[in-house]
Amino acid sequence: MTRLVAILMFAPLALIAAVPRPAVQEPAPGWKDLFNGKDLTGWVNVNCAPDTWSAKDGMIVCNGKPTGVMRTEKQYENFILHIEWMHLEPGGNSGCFAWSGGTAKEGSPFPKGVEIQMLELDWPKLNPEKDGTPRPDAYVHGELFGVGGLTLTPENPRGTRSKSAENRCKPRGEWNVYDVVAVDGTIKLSVNGKFVNGIGKASQKKGYLCLESEGAKIQFRNLRILELPPGITTPEQAAPVVEK
Repeated sequence: MTRLVAILMFAPLALIAAVPRPAVQEPAPGWKDLFNGKDLTGWVNVNCAPDTWSAKDGMIVCNGKPTGVMRTEKQYENFILHIEWMHLEPGGNSGCFAWSGGTAKEGSPFPKGVEIQMLELDWPKLNPEKDGTPRPDAYVHGELFGVGGLTLTPENPRGTRSKSAENRCKPRGEWNVYDVVAVDGTIKLSVNGKFVNGIGKASQKKGYLCLESEGAKIQFRNLRILELPPGITTPEQAAPVVEK
């Protein structure tokens, strides 16, 4: 093999080796189940009875007594939450909490956080005003409000609460679907396939997720979360971490 032939043979290989290779990309994070369909692994009973919460037939079942919450083991900051829920009793009351504290506030059964209301459609007429008139229907279609000292700016104000722009919740015995987009102190709520409510400037924007027990039986299923990249959140804007 002459020198010229060798150069001609090996030069292409040298050129290929010199071409920079693209960096190996990590796969994008995907959806994660918050409930395994079998038991309450990953959840912490904050202040309810041992039998308040249970897993049955692929659902989280809450008997509604006593009033209190169950929370995730992990805190979340920016995320998309999918949750399906169904009331079984007239006027049932429940909800979930975003960016929540890990313990109940003193003198209250609930932690500090943003409540995403889940009420059965008969609640306004079964819980009338002092003069007997029914409360507004806005209560029962996914109101958003701060609890335990958390402040926020309502998108569709009803006092300090934000009401849904359209009544979309279904009555007892039917499944409702909430999709919650929570980013940097802002929450957008989709009720049964349409975004109809939101809040901004939440004073606490990192914390636990909670499910609420408040007097009536309710079922939850298909709880999934897609975590998004973190933002700039100061320690004062995050719920304290509760050690196991």
